[in-house]
Amino acid sequence: MIENVDVTLALIAALPFIGAIFPGLMIRVGRNACALSAGWATLSALILLGIHSTSIWRGEVVVYHVEWMPMLGLNADFLLDGLGLLFATMILGIGLFIILYARFYLSREDPMGVFYTYLMLFQGAMLGIVLSDNILLMVVFWELTSLSSFLLIGYWRHTAAGRQGARMALATTGLGGLALMGGMLLLGEAAGSYDISEILRQREAIQASPLYVPALLLILLGAFTKSAQFPFHFWLPRAMAAPTPVSAYLHSATMVKAGLFLMARLWPVLSGTDWWFYIVATTGLATMVIGAAIAIFQDDLKGLLAYSTVSHLGLITMLLGFGTAEATTAAMFHIINHTIFKAALFMTAGIVDHEAHTRSIRRLGGLRHLMPITATLAIITALSMAGIPLLNGFLSKELMLEEAAHTAWEGNTWLIPVFATLGAALSAAYSFRYIGHVFLGPVRDDYPSHPHDPPFGMWAAPAFLSVLVIVIGIAPQLAVGEFLHIVADAATGQELHPHKLKIWHGVTPALIMSIIATAAGLAVVLAFTPLNKLWAATPKPDAKVIFDAVVDNAHRYSGKLSNALHDGRMTKFVAIFAAVTIVAGVYAFANGTYTPGTRAMLTPAAVDYIGAVLLISSTLAIMTYHRSRLLVLVLIGINGLVVSIIFVRLSAPDLAMTQVTVEVVTLILMLLALHFLPKHTPRESSLSRRTRDMIIAGAGGIATASLSWVLMTRDVETISGYYLKNAKPEGGGTNVVNVILVDFRGYDTFGEIIVLGIAALVIFALEEALMDGRASRKLANWIHEMRYSRDRHPLMMVVATRLMMPISLMVGVYIFLRGHNDPGGGFIAGLVVAIALLMQYMASGFAWASERIRFPYHAMIGWGVLIAGITGIGAWFNGMPFLTSAYGYVHIPPIEEFELATAMGFDLGVFLTVVGAVMLALYSLSRSARRTGESVNVSPMDYDPSAIAPDEEDY
Repeated sequence: MIENVDVTLALIAALPFIGAIFPGLMIRVGRNACALSAGWATLSALILLGIHSTSIWRGEVVVYHVEWMPMLGLNADFLLDGLGLLFATMILGIGLFIILYARFYLSREDPMGVFYTYLMLFQGAMLGIVLSDNILLMVVFWELTSLSSFLLIGYWRHTAAGRQGARMALATTGLGGLALMGGMLLLGEAAGSYDISEILRQREAIQASPLYVPALLLILLGAFTKSAQFPFHFWLPRAMAAPTPVSAYLHSATMVKAGLFLMARLWPVLSGTDWWFYIVATTGLATMVIGAAIAIFQDDLKGLLAYSTVSHLGLITMLLGFGTAEATTAAMFHIINHTIFKAALFMTAGIVDHEAHTRSIRRLGGLRHLMPITATLAIITALSMAGIPLLNGFLSKELMLEEAAHTAWEGNTWLIPVFATLGAALSAAYSFRYIGHVFLGPVRDDYPSHPHDPPFGMWAAPAFLSVLVIVIGIAPQLAVGEFLHIVADAATGQELHPHKLKIWHGVTPALIMSIIATAAGLAVVLAFTPLNKLWAATPKPDAKVIFDAVVDNAHRYSGKLSNALHDGRMTKFVAIFAAVTIVAGVYAFANGTYTPGTRAMLTPAAVDYIGAVLLISSTLAIMTYHRSRLLVLVLIGINGLVVSIIFVRLSAPDLAMTQVTVEVVTLILMLLALHFLPKHTPRESSLSRRTRDMIIAGAGGIATASLSWVLMTRDVETISGYYLKNAKPEGGGTNVVNVILVDFRGYDTFGEIIVLGIAALVIFALEEALMDGRASRKLANWIHEMRYSRDRHPLMMVVATRLMMPISLMVGVYIFLRGHNDPGGGFIAGLVVAIALLMQYMASGFAWASERIRFPYHAMIGWGVLIAGITGIGAWFNGMPFLTSAYGYVHIPPIEEFELATAMGFDLGVFLTVVGAVMLALYSLSRSARRTGESVNVSPMDYDPSAIAPDEEDY
């Protein structure tokens, strides 16, 4: 296999996401501009795909690799072979038709910009699935399809059916996505790699692994839910509440084909076993027959087409389940044919609904006289779906029947052929009913709206697809023969002998089965009225009722369980968790083997004893005086300072500086927060409860100390040696701690600053809620329980803080710049600057400081995360993993040589996020303080002493 590395392959996957940005902007210009803005991205990706197709025709494979998180096996690897080319062409080609069709289908009341944005997001997610060369990356895109399809199905959110259909689709496919995630992890473990191209070479290892069966079951669960296989078929018809362009795109060409693609992509390594055959083939056969039977008696046009889609998806799944190269080739051919005729059928159904204002078959009929163009297109594509000769559906149906005729189930040679023929007969029946009950018969005079053919823009796409139906049906080998061979080779992982597609194969079992199926289908339509009455009288399980009952009962009983367990007493849950952990640890220790450590203890100095006494004393004081909130806060500060001293003692100046600055910031913010709380907490615990908690806490402390002792008295090799050795040559810094934070473990730091920013925004959001409604009125009328000094702004503090401000900023900048080689860095510098700003607010008041320090704190958090992310992405352009730093040395006369590292950009992001988060928290507290009628810098409250404070329980 010849690999052709090309970066434009990643661009193809990215173009739809880029294109999703523009429709929302271009709708201001007009509906045509909006549609064009979505179409250009799809067309551009399709052109690039066509350029790459020449390599595929030459037998090459186009790849592009980007190391993302190689330690975890997650890489942004892309692969384009024959199978990926087929599905990518379907996604982009049908997508282009849908963009055109939707332009004329959607009304002026529908927000077209939103629709095209959702559509492009879904298109990008689907392209990501079929182009991924990493199963973990595929899972990411898989989940994106579930989310974006939820938005598309629920696009008409003003309708209850649209909202419920979206929820049902998300719940079902989301559950399958979770199963798929577990299956992919097991598959990667069995194969020793998460790259698909490598997994496909490990067939023997995977099928010999004990992980094969659980991985297969989980992966198939994900595929079956996405491709609406029985018993997960119920969500697809409910999704028909979406606009017809969505139905035509998601449910004929793309989303429901994702499960089929997954089975086809992994077919070379998962197929060929009894597990695969009996699960996949049986499920597909059952889905084919059940879906077709339900489709016949549907009154809704789109409902009929939805269940017919379920049936044809089952047909393809059954062929993949047979496990032979010939059956897989037939499956690939039917995927092509089904995509073409089913997309056209959905579009014609949408035209009928758009013009006649109804989808009820009982209210239609005779439309061939009023809508000749639409009728012609619908009849051609419906006959193809029925499997009538000289149309493309006939060819793949014949191949399916041929494979079914030679497949046995548990040694039974007639079971699969009979049910396959039954499925084909039912398929012909609903196709004939679609034609006869909608377009044939006399013209009616009671249509909800007088139907007529739509503008060219609406029927152009189904017309083109109908032409393909005829061309492939008449000249299959010329139209798709060579392409099908390339696709089949990629799907099976084999070099197959070219299979010539012919219309006539002689009198074969498949032909006889086809004739029987067609005649039986026609007979069903002729006897439709009595059969429909029998169907209506037959009791049947309703999937919607079952789904609703399951959801309602799950909600009800989980609520009861949650209310019984979560009664608001956090101490109960902490006690349970701690007790279970301690018991599990004691059990493990008692059943294990313990050997004393060999590492000698360090000799403690006097300062160590002093620190230990202070730490133990302050902790005991916290336990004793825990009801006095202010005193406890001071004691906690003492604990923090003692811990800082311990860090200094253990030669960890970075940690000491961080601990001190964190203690100062948290102490100030918590003092401000305590301003809104009573000075003392009420006595809640009984003596027996406190005794219980003391025993559990004591046991937990002893267990933790024992575990620490066991670990620290053993000679173990830690990763610290690696960091000490490689900090300078690989990270370019002599401060190992900072290099770890911004390079070796930069992804952790990136996640932490995101969490920090989210926490600040949550505080702001909670404060916003506090400023409105009942809580706001209580806050406005609140009178503190004590009176304080009226000296709001002590002169000495004002003068001192203003003199310290420039010095503090200079120290912050100095600590920031030196961080890569000496103790410091963006986090500590951010805290130092935050402390300087906090002191200004406290000394001079929030209003005074805000007039002079106009930082948009939300924007600082956003810019911090963005700068850190951009710095990390920059490593990709050097072919390095995300957040790998680069460095170099610069000499600018007369300045001596100095070092520049990209880690400074990451540190700048950390710095901005820290400052923004701290100041946003301060801003939130200050707004609440001003709501009470005072300035934030004052802990005293200036109110009329005659006022009566409300009850403490109201707070």
